[in-house]
Amino acid sequence: MDLNELPVRRPRRRVESVAEPRPDGLASLLARKIVGQPSAVGKIVPYIQMFQAGLAPEGRPIGIFLLLGPTGTGKTRTVEALAEVLHGSAKNVLKVDCGEFQMEHEVAKLVGAPPGYLGHRETHPMLSQAKLASVASEKSNISIVLFDEIEKAAPSMTRLLLGVLDKATLRLGDNNTVNFEKTLIFLTSNLGSRAMMKHLSPGFGFEPPSVEDPKHTSDRLDQIAHSAARRQFTPEFMNRIDVSITYEPLGQESLQVILDQHLADLQTHILHRLGARGFRLHVPKESRLFLLKRGTSAEYGAREIKRTLHRHLTQPLSSMIAEGRIEPGGSVHAELSGDKAELLLRAA
Repeated sequence: MDLNELPVRRPRRRVESVAEPRPDGLASLLARKIVGQPSAVGKIVPYIQMFQAGLAPEGRPIGIFLLLGPTGTGKTRTVEALAEVLHGSAKNVLKVDCGEFQMEHEVAKLVGAPPGYLGHRETHPMLSQAKLASVASEKSNISIVLFDEIEKAAPSMTRLLLGVLDKATLRLGDNNTVNFEKTLIFLTSNLGSRAMMKHLSPGFGFEPPSVEDPKHTSDRLDQIAHSAARRQFTPEFMNRIDVSITYEPLGQESLQVILDQHLADLQTHILHRLGARGFRLHVPKESRLFLLKRGTSAEYGAREIKRTLHRHLTQPLSSMIAEGRIEPGGSVHAELSGDKAELLLRAA
């Protein structure tokens, strides 16, 4: 038989997971969830795109991001939103609260005690390969690790992370090696936030503060945050970070959008948890302004919104449900009192 007549077997084309978020849609999905910080989306998405395209550098994490800025501006929310987009749940994050590692000996919890030391078998390392795999999902094989408030950790933690940030490897106490090549690493910090707020609100004086160009203000805040980070961390640690992002205080429009998102989440929670006993919650504009005034501030940003909704809406609604004052399928209106000092709930 002529060899030219034999059928040619072409290699099968590898099919990517259908559930993996498309790179061109990732930015728009994140932009809907992260309010008032467009630069964060623009700086994080390219690293995920490089990994999905197979062009990410070998032997390093997918991306290492230092998120700077005042509290309540959306740093932790960015990480949760990314987990929602990639995995479908904000819980798919391996979070390390660095406030729990302020003492040098506590850092050993991350890697576990070595053989021969007291508590070797009882100490389970927080940064194991199994823990990384547990925060991945069928939708995406990317693991997200968050070191929250990294400036509070003991210096030995940053030294421990040097190998992770540079070579994507971590040696545990039992000599097993953890691979971080399919990992996004986020470090959040409030360094410089006080100086940033002082720059935005200089305080009392005989002359009102001059109105700066937004671009100049943004550059100045970025300079303040990065100067504080360079004073806190060693040069070799800062050089291993891919991108530093400075989060600016949220404006009134952004805070209103965040409040609307929380109210929508509360409505979804009511319908999901109560099922046939669910009801509709109506919060008019003036009631939203009431919640916004009590749930936001220049110092804490949007951090108090959840607590304010819990106090003024969730707790009173729970009492009404327990007392049988809300009909299944009915509605509840949140209205201001006559003196506009409190929020009153009325079942319709």
